[in-house]
Amino acid sequence: MSDTNSLLHGSLKYKWLVGSLTMFLATYPQTGRPAEEILEQYKSLFEQQQKEFEKQRQIIIEQGNEIEKLKARLDSLVTTQPANQNQAKTVAGKGEQPSSPASSVQKEKAADARPADKKADQVHARAEQNNLPAGPVGQAPPKQDEKPRPPEIPRLSNTVGGVITHKGKIVVEPAMEYAFTDSSRVFLDAFTFLPAIAIGLIDIRQVKQHSLMASLGVRYGVTDRFEVEARIPYRARFDIQRSRPVSIGASIDETFNASGNGLGDIEFAARYQLNSGEGGWPILIGNLQATAPTGKGPFDIKYERAIGVPGAVFPTEIPTGSGFFSIEPSITALYATDPAVFFANLAYNYNMSTKEKTLDGSGDKIKIDPGYGVGLTVGMGFGINERSSFNIGYSHRHIFDTQINGTTLRGSQLDIGQLLFGYAFKYSPKTTLNFSFSVGTTSDAQDVRLSFRMPMVY
Repeated sequence: MSDTNSLLHGSLKYKWLVGSLTMFLATYPQTGRPAEEILEQYKSLFEQQQKEFEKQRQIIIEQGNEIEKLKARLDSLVTTQPANQNQAKTVAGKGEQPSSPASSVQKEKAADARPADKKADQVHARAEQNNLPAGPVGQAPPKQDEKPRPPEIPRLSNTVGGVITHKGKIVVEPAMEYAFTDSSRVFLDAFTFLPAIAIGLIDIRQVKQHSLMASLGVRYGVTDRFEVEARIPYRARFDIQRSRPVSIGASIDETFNASGNGLGDIEFAARYQLNSGEGGWPILIGNLQATAPTGKGPFDIKYERAIGVPGAVFPTEIPTGSGFFSIEPSITALYATDPAVFFANLAYNYNMSTKEKTLDGSGDKIKIDPGYGVGLTVGMGFGINERSSFNIGYSHRHIFDTQINGTTLRGSQLDIGQLLFGYAFKYSPKTTLNFSFSVGTTSDAQDVRLSFRMPMVY
C-alpha cells in the first residue's frame, strides 16, 4: 500500500511540475515581470499543492486500513464456523461408544457430503453473526392461473356494470328502485283551417308518476366466462293526472288518481365473455336479455271517461307490466387503463307484436306492433381505493313508431336520454353495495331514478 502511495504521489508531483513550467514559459514573455517574482509565486503554489497531496495521501492510507479491517473480519467469519463444528464433534465423540463397521461407513458418507454443504454453512454463520436472515423471508404470492376477467365497476343496469360470476358460484342480488316523472302535454283532437283557429277538443294534461320496484335476482356462474340470471320484480306505481280542456270553456280541472301494484315482468338474462382482453383489445361481453309479460299490461286494466271533460279517458288502475314479450341482445366493451375503466354498450330491443281488445267495449281485436328500439351507453369508471369506485355515463335509447293493424301511429316515437352516476362499496369479500341514480335529459325520460343493489356471493 505504501509503494502505491509513493508512486501516486511522485506521478502527481511530476505532472504538476511539468504543467507549472509550461505555464511559466507561456506567460513570461507577456508579463515582463522579473523571473524571481514569478518563481516565488510558483514556489508558494507548489507548497500549497504539496499540502493538498499530503492530505489526499492520508485519506488513502485510512481507507486502506479500513479495507484491511473488513478483510480480517470476513476471514474470521469464514473460519469461525468450521472451528465450531470441529469442537462440537470432539465433545460428541467423548460420550460416544465404539462404533460398529456400519456406523463407520455412514460417517464416511457424511464426511463426503460435508464439502457440498460447506458454503451453505458459511452463509448461515455470517447471517447469524450479522443478525440477517439466511434465506427468503415471508411467503411467496400464489401463482395466478386465472385468465383475465372484466374489471368490476358499479352496476348501472342489467347489462352495464358488475362482473361475470365465477364458475360454480351463486350471486343473490336484492334491489330497490324509485322513479319520478312530471310531464305536461297538450292533446289536440280538432280540425284547424287557419293557423290560429281550431275546431274540436284541446286538452292540457299534467301527469305525475311515482314508481317503486323491489326485485330479487339470482345469477349462476356456469363457467368463469358464462353466467345466467333470473330476476323477479314487484312493482307499485302511483299516478296523479290533472286535465283541463281549454276549447270548451271548462271552469275547473279534472284530477284523477290511480295506483297499481303487483308482480312485474320476469326477466331472464345470459352473459358471455367473448375474449380475454389481451393484445391491447378491450374485454367484450355478449348479453342476451328476455322479458316475459307476467305483469298486468296496459290492455288488462279498465278505463273510465272523465265527467265534464269530453274525450278525456283515465285508467282505473296502473299496469305493472309492458304487455308483450321482448328480446334485447347487446354487447358491452370494457377497456381498463388504471385507475380508470372505459365502458360502452350497444343494444337492440325487439318487441313482439300482440293482439288485444279495443277500449270501446265492442270486443274487436287489433294487432299492436310495438316499435323496436336501439340504445347506446358510454361512460367511465374510476377506482377510488380497493373498496370504493364510482362511474359516470350517458345512455340514449330511441324507440321507433308503433303500428296498429299495420298503420303507423304518428307521434309514438320516443327518445329517452339519461345521465348516469354510480357508486360501489365493497362491504365485505362477499357483499358489495351499489348505489346509482340517473337524471333525464329528454322529455320522454324519467326525471330522476334512484336504485340500490346488494349482490351477495355464495
